[in-house]
Amino acid sequence: MKRLLISLCLAGFVAPLLRAQELAPEDRAKGIKYLEQTRADVLKATRGLSEAQWNFKPGPDRWSVAEVAEHIAAAEDFLRNMVQEKAMKSPPRTEPEDLKALDELVLQKVPDRSTKVQAPEPLRPTNRFGSPKDSLKHFRESRATTIAFLKQTKDLRQHAMDSPFGKKLDGYEWLLFIGAHSERHTKQIDEVKADPNYPKK
Repeated sequence: MKRLLISLCLAGFVAPLLRAQELAPEDRAKGIKYLEQTRADVLKATRGLSEAQWNFKPGPDRWSVAEVAEHIAAAEDFLRNMVQEKAMKSPPRTEPEDLKALDELVLQKVPDRSTKVQAPEPLRPTNRFGSPKDSLKHFRESRATTIAFLKQTKDLRQHAMDSPFGKKLDGYEWLLFIGAHSERHTKQIDEVKADPNYPKK
């Protein structure tokens, strides 16, 4: 009888912990909205550009809008594949975390361009899509796949892997990272367009 009571108590303690690992509906909705909004922002920032505007480089070591758009499109695949193949195959966290605070950390830190980061070799522009128009086409299709993955995957909170922030991020937070990455580089596009030598048309 005593053993049964202990088992029931443990079950009552563990169940809330397991439930806490489920992605809350409001978080899923927030993530979907963020991915949709950051997609719209990329498309708005690149709408109606001339060839000269696409290819203008503010400096020899700076990217053009066309190169930034290619990077955004390539990174979408790269990061989502990392989520699917690594993050979602990682074990759960072993230490409790304030998930809301971690979510916000991603949303604040990744788009912050006060700290510059060199893109890894596989994500540097090589004109892999052939044209800016095709980069955007690829990005739209890839982002639709990312959004579908967020909508359909149930155990996003139940796997976590190391991140550049010294904290383990779960699958959901890595999907936020993808949206935040495109937000970061939309800001970069705006910086290029704000250059005094940027072509008027």
